[in-house]
Amino acid sequence: QVQLVESGGGLVQTGGSLRLSCAASGRTFSNYHMGWFRQAPGKEREFVAAISRGGGVTYYADSVKGRFTIYRDNAKNTIYLQMNSMKPEDAAVYYCAAEARVWTYYSSSSYDYWGQGTQVTVSS
Repeated sequence: QVQLVESGGGLVQTGGSLRLSCAASGRTFSNYHMGWFRQAPGKEREFVAAISRGGGVTYYADSVKGRFTIYRDNAKNTIYLQMNSMKPEDAAVYYCAAEARVWTYYSSSSYDYWGQGTQVTVSS
């Protein structure tokens, strides 16, 4: 088991920045591929970004490419999502997730463990 706790959400103006964090505890963090997903009201949960166990491979949804950056610090058992140039459509609850087995990075069903989510609101 691995426990995930997100933080860093809040209110930001259009064009502003936020950094989300996801702290992991439990099993060896470096064994897990990690992902960020988000869910806006009335919409399905969608893939945002993902990072491999060692941090050397990253993936992004087209909607955030060039604006968001995912990275991890395995020594701190934490992943981050740096969000820049934010838009109203980025508003959602953001979740981090962990996967240790076969990794389909963009699929929420591929991930075994989830955090409770952190709310991001973007004012226009």
